[in-house]
Amino acid sequence: MDSHWARRASGLRGNIVKVLEEADSGEEVAAARLDLLTEAAFDILRRAAQEIPDLEELLKRK
Repeated sequence: MDSHWARRASGLRGNIVKVLEEADSGEEVAAARLDLLTEAAFDILRRAAQEIPDLEELLKRK
């Protein structure tokens, strides 16, 4: 089962691909839109990383 963050990342990826396709076709893409998508992507990465267990801590418990 995917995590909450994996599902959010998938949706964000779709938006990023759409923006890249628009830019590739010559459409102008607003910088604010790119900034928003970039910040959202890094936010998801930060939050998902916080949920990764500390391997060293897990090994100490064994």
